[in-house]
Formats: sequence, structure tokens, C-alpha cells
Amino acid sequence: MKKAVIQTGNRQHLVQEGETIEVELLKETGKILSLEPMLIIDGETTKIGTPIVADGRVDAEVVAQDKLAEKVTSIRYKAKKRVSTIRGHRQHKTVLRIKKIQ
Repeated sequence: MKKAVIQTGNRQHLVQEGETIEVELLKETGKILSLEPMLIIDGETTKIGTPIVADGRVDAEVVAQDKLAEKVTSIRYKAKKRVSTIRGHRQHKTVLRIKKIQ
């Protein structure tokens, strides 16, 4: 099975065909995305890009757009001062399914 390293939103993901991954929110609304791989592993053969593989391509399908991730809570507290603040944040995500690595 082929594996590839792709970069989206300043993060690198090791993916394989048929896998579903969550990445930062993408502005592209098309159903099929074409991503450029940085590394392709095909059994015993490995292609390393500088910084991307010249003839490589990873096709991904957008499964869900604008999905919310888990909530992150930050708490600020000062003892004996009656100061406490609770903030929450949910990051927007895009869910991709890897169709083909070539």
C-alpha cells in the first residue's frame, strides 16, 4: 500500500489510500482536491521531494467542511483576589478522505 507525506496548513500528515484525516479549514469547496506530496513510499521504492515530488500527486475527497474540533478550555485564576476567567475555543476543521496516491 502506498503512503505519502503531504503538507496542509503548516502541518505535515503521513497518509495512505483510503484513510480519513482532519486538517485545518480549507477554503477550497470542490469535492476533489489535488495535494502535492513531499515523500512517497511504495513498498521498497521511496521518492523524496525537494521540497515536493515532481511527478507525484495525492487526490483527496472533501467529506465534511467546517467541522468543529474538540473544545479547548483555558482557565485564568488568581488565589485570594476573586479573579477567575474561563475561555473556550473550538477550531474549525475539514475532513479529507485520501482517494489515490500517484
